[in-house]
Amino acid sequence: MECKIYRRNECSKAQGLCVIIDVLRAFTTAAFAFAAGAKEIIFVSTPEEAFDKHHADNSLKLMGETFGKAIPGFHYGNSPAEFENISLHNHRMVQRTSAGTQGVVNCRHADQLLIASFVVAEATIKRIKAISPKQVAFIVTGTQNGDEDLALAEYLIDRLNGYNTHADPFLERVRKSPEGMVFSDPAVPEFSAKDLELALHLDRFSFFMEISKANDDLVARPGHI
Repeated sequence: MECKIYRRNECSKAQGLCVIIDVLRAFTTAAFAFAAGAKEIIFVSTPEEAFDKHHADNSLKLMGETFGKAIPGFHYGNSPAEFENISLHNHRMVQRTSAGTQGVVNCRHADQLLIASFVVAEATIKRIKAISPKQVAFIVTGTQNGDEDLALAEYLIDRLNGYNTHADPFLERVRKSPEGMVFSDPAVPEFSAKDLELALHLDRFSFFMEISKANDDLVARPGHI
């Protein structure tokens, strides 16, 4: 299969299967929400869209951020630690973030969509191999230099190409990336060191996260191979 890496602003060029990556933190958070029992996650571009969906169906739970900060009126922020010890059994969620969900919305034209982070890396690899597409586009969504997402893209590509690649150097890139460094800064309370550590927990979950198109919605659900 042919693998290419694109930045979020290049989504229109992406073809085939698109794997949208947001390690810090949207798709790490999404994975923890699924692990807590969430049934599905609907992705939107703006807070207003999220509120509109909640107004139409108040059983939906809203999660996300804008510029890294929790959105007033949302039920949850964009922190995996927030979901570590709660139950979301059978809840349907709506997620809006400044990077990851923008990548999803901008890639809605793709043939198939996965979202990825290190906590579901192995399951994502297995799902890509099962789909066996001719083309895979990895979308790096990070808002600074994106090296935390690029690290995952390159790790996945190495593994798909059959290399016996060790994850540690790639995880260290996440820690030392401009975005990762922010999470170690106590002067920025909306970014926690705990979130960074959870994002570095390789293959914590055995499910992949695949998006389907339901009417006008882009909806992710967990899947197993």
